[in-house]
Amino acid sequence: MEVKRSEKDREFVDKVEELSGESVNACIRCGTCSAGCPFVKEMDVLPERIFKRVVLGDKEGILEKNTMWICAACYTCSVRCPRDIDIASIMEAVRQIVLRDNVDKVEVEEVENLQDLPQLAVVGCFRKETG
Repeated sequence: MEVKRSEKDREFVDKVEELSGESVNACIRCGTCSAGCPFVKEMDVLPERIFKRVVLGDKEGILEKNTMWICAACYTCSVRCPRDIDIASIMEAVRQIVLRDNVDKVEVEEVENLQDLPQLAVVGCFRKETG
């Protein structure tokens, strides 16, 4: 089933697919990605819900959530996916798009207890400083 998207939303989906090398429309919404994720308890939304927002082109809805930043790119979701979708690469593509847009919700200098945060979140926070 083809999803109706605005031009802006289509551009977002096209960019995610370009960066990840994956088709977001291949997902069958089975929830296996969320069921296998070792960090799902730390996320405010299940990975499958973020993936649905990607399919819809809902960039703003994705930005409201912490899931893509908590994702540790451990590839558990990708390995278990019955459709062989590299979900971790899609999460990374979304992070890249956000970082390229210079969307910043965190001031690096103000972050305390860096050792308590997921490593990928810390690395993502510093990526904008190197680009």
